[in-house]
Amino acid sequence: MTIKLHNVTLYGKKECCLCDEALEILQKVKASVPFDFEKVDISDNPELLAAFGFHIPVIFVDGVQVFKYRVNENRLRALLNTQ
Repeated sequence: MTIKLHNVTLYGKKECCLCDEALEILQKVKASVPFDFEKVDISDNPELLAAFGFHIPVIFVDGVQVFKYRVNENRLRALLNTQ
């Protein structure tokens, strides 16, 4: 039986302290709950910059926005432990 990993995407920018904090929590959780991860810098993408602007970081799990600004580690673990 193959286990499908969840896809987690973090949208943010360089020099964003909240983005750095979110990344730390994502990496901490990933150490014990595996998932596919993508970090997207919105700086060079006008569409993403218009969509998210200063409302970053934004985290999606399997294409659904689940966090904005801050990541709740316990909630993230609960989301990732569902199939």
